[in-house]
Amino acid sequence: MRVLIVNPNTTEAVTSLMLDAGRASASPGVEVRAITAPRGLPYITNRAEAQIGGAIALEMLAEAQGTYDAAVLAAFGDPGLFGARELFEVPVIGISEAAMLTACMLGGRFLIVTFASMLCGWFRDCVAMHRLEDRCAGVVALDQGFGSLEDVRETNWEALVELANAAIAERDADVAILAGAPLAGLASRARDLICVPVIDPIVAAVKQAEALVALGTTKASRGSFKRPAPKASSGLSVKLAAYLEDAQ
Repeated sequence: MRVLIVNPNTTEAVTSLMLDAGRASASPGVEVRAITAPRGLPYITNRAEAQIGGAIALEMLAEAQGTYDAAVLAAFGDPGLFGARELFEVPVIGISEAAMLTACMLGGRFLIVTFASMLCGWFRDCVAMHRLEDRCAGVVALDQGFGSLEDVRETNWEALVELANAAIAERDADVAILAGAPLAGLASRARDLICVPVIDPIVAAVKQAEALVALGTTKASRGSFKRPAPKASSGLSVKLAAYLEDAQ
């Protein structure tokens, strides 16, 4: 089984973090690899950047077509997820959706905890996109700025844990999600520090990718996720353009 992690931003160090987390959680016999956006933004923090990253993710999936059995769209907010599910025949899992659905299996309401307040609006939009507002206790973030992965993962770590515990108590949340690709792999560290179960979105997505492939499911062939009719394009990557022009 081959699972592809698609990072729609250009930061190789973030891709490495997510790849390490994905491989550590994968079952024996599951090959996990990751690719980084060849162009775009170093990290995605708002709706406009998410639109750009989503389009680039579609190109990346088309370029890698045939080399994976399931793909993980590895940006919290799931940019391009529904478009990818329309186009491609294999399961495409968004890390946000995977984390939230996993959290719903562990408790009544989940809290999303992230490292920068600029992300909150986009993350709230993602909750609404997946129709999980009633299960979400809110999105909370540090007001501190960040300039590096070290800031996100180490310098601000204690403040992030403190924020999570305070918000869990205030909002009566049952599960916490550490949101944002730079936090990949930190849920295991948080288990003894945060007072509720903690979900790592990458880990949740890889495990759900495994499950969907094992189930032998196929993509929806009718309704809103039916593959679009073939259409000519201009200026797109060669493989994405060819995929859009192919009816099969």
